[in-house]
Amino acid sequence: MKMTYEQAVSYLYEIPKFTKKNGLEHTKELLRRLDIREENFKIIHVAGSNGKGSVCRAISEVLTENQKSNGLFISPHLVRMEERFCINGKMCSVEEFLEAFHCVYEVVERMQKEGLAHPTFFEYLFGMGMWIFQKKRVEYLVLETGLGGRLDCTNVFTHPLLTIITSISLEHTEYLGDTIEKIAAEKAGIIKQGVPVLYDAGNEKADQVISTKASACQAKIYPVHRNSLKFPKFNGKYIDFYFQCDYDVDTKISIPFAAPYQMMNMTLAYQAMRMLEPETGIKKEEILKGIRNTRWQGRMQEVGENIYFDGAHNVAGIHAFLDSVALIRPQNPILLFSMVSDKDYEKAIQLLAERGQWEQVIVTTISDKRGIPAEDIARIFSHFGQQAVVIEDSRKAYEWALKGKKRGQALFCTGSLYFIGELLEITGGKNSD
Repeated sequence: MKMTYEQAVSYLYEIPKFTKKNGLEHTKELLRRLDIREENFKIIHVAGSNGKGSVCRAISEVLTENQKSNGLFISPHLVRMEERFCINGKMCSVEEFLEAFHCVYEVVERMQKEGLAHPTFFEYLFGMGMWIFQKKRVEYLVLETGLGGRLDCTNVFTHPLLTIITSISLEHTEYLGDTIEKIAAEKAGIIKQGVPVLYDAGNEKADQVISTKASACQAKIYPVHRNSLKFPKFNGKYIDFYFQCDYDVDTKISIPFAAPYQMMNMTLAYQAMRMLEPETGIKKEEILKGIRNTRWQGRMQEVGENIYFDGAHNVAGIHAFLDSVALIRPQNPILLFSMVSDKDYEKAIQLLAERGQWEQVIVTTISDKRGIPAEDIARIFSHFGQQAVVIEDSRKAYEWALKGKKRGQALFCTGSLYFIGELLEITGGKNSD
């Protein structure tokens, strides 16, 4: 049965209602039946709590600018599902999306007739992505994990060129564990025998877990320490800073984000491409140029004059968001906020109330089933001494915020990538660039 685009998307969104988590052997079987062959790709595999999408995007940008064909598999999407499957920096077409959907659908039907489980939502999309990338014959595959790493369905490949682990913080504790060490162990599950691992060494506990796992796998480690990023300067659009380490002295990196947290992410992307230089032939200057040209929706994105969308979605992300606000130094800023219930939202709201200097806070409810009612969000803000205006509908809340915004005043929208996706849909995905 052939479905329209709308029917296919609807089917995919229904999957979580009738599936449960499958093991990696199930994913391998799905890929085997789709005739996906690991040897067709040169894989860069990225895990982490925050920043992995940004790292993946920057690596893809450098490869694309240097005529290296690449597929980028990322999540979540912000507006359209095709965003998860990018070929040379551009999301796949609706036609390619539908062709992949139906190919996987036919395979899944046969699997179910043989008594095998239906793929999960993410597993189905992963199968689609691999089918698209193989058909397009991309050379490089930049692969972002969905949840964790060790048991994530992206962890079926055994010989990537490089594994990367971005910053690690407490997240999805019901699935990944309730300590940094447990979460780091899940992320470190992507480390492979003899494959170098590049990682953010900003957390001592996570660093210990990652280095121990790498040692067991005889994988050479390349930690990037926070104190190796020096002398940042912000000019209103770009942050310029220097990266210093034993094997790369005084490299000036320029990033197009008003976000200090992107310094580490872009350094990881830079260092990854430097490590892969013997493979790609891409020189240092071209790597730096690609990073400077990287654009990434929903990450301290200026969508209009002094209007910023940031997908901070956990406590560590909110800390980083507030650092970005401090860098911009706005006068009497407005905050538009919403969040989902499976995050530590009370702590996130406390940070926003206590660290932010907001002239006005507006709260709304995400349409996702995990969305927290705006009234509940406002109650928590009030508990921490910050009054909030409640507007349940996100479109009306955004329009209210724009109406109240004075000339030169800044509006910051944050709390969830799903929320930012809703806002981008409202604004038509427009960017100030």
